[in-house]
Amino acid sequence: MCGIVGYAGRRNALPILLDGLKRLEYRGYDSAGVAIVGSGLQVVKDKGFIANLEAQLPPLIGSTGFAHTRWATHGAPSKVNAHPHTDCTGKLALAHNGIIENYAALREKLESRGHKFVSQTDTESLVHLIESYYEGNLEEATRKALHDARGSYAILAIHADEPGKVVGARNESPLVVGVGPDENFLASDVPALLRYTDRVLYVMDREMVVITPNEVSIQDLEGKPIHRDPQRITWSL
Repeated sequence: MCGIVGYAGRRNALPILLDGLKRLEYRGYDSAGVAIVGSGLQVVKDKGFIANLEAQLPPLIGSTGFAHTRWATHGAPSKVNAHPHTDCTGKLALAHNGIIENYAALREKLESRGHKFVSQTDTESLVHLIESYYEGNLEEATRKALHDARGSYAILAIHADEPGKVVGARNESPLVVGVGPDENFLASDVPALLRYTDRVLYVMDREMVVITPNEVSIQDLEGKPIHRDPQRITWSL
């Protein structure tokens, strides 16, 4: 199991992301990382515990980002295989829970087109696939990429050219939205969110979600909007 936490709001994202990630430590992991859009895209990751990541974090300033803990499936536990993964431009970052079943075929096709891979993970095929479709709209590129990918996933993606936006998607791996005033959240489980909000939306299989500080929008993979009212969580940790 892996943990994901995403944030788009007015506050500095890093403390919120690390706090949420610690509340998902029960899921188990072997590496951790964080990606934040502030002055460009900033990514820090490493093998080991969240405390190890914290010890080497520079001051990352930005109000959009995500953090991830990985439990190795494809590729041994290592810094290079830890999430987030980035594209060739260094502007797009992605984290992923699940397994991309056709990653090898995708990787071969993308490498033949000049994409440079650095890890042994299935996830890296997905970030380069999104890059190949990117024309200034992250959710559209992600939607197209997910039509090509087979497998299970809960993903979060951010792009340096689209600050204030986190794109998520789910298929057979949990993803939940936390709704707050002037800020919104994404996570793989509710405990990561409870310190900040008690209003949540559950993303369903084959759905995408886009959060900004002031909006949550959910669509299916064909781009059809889906309306879903938030639920109120009545329990606490």
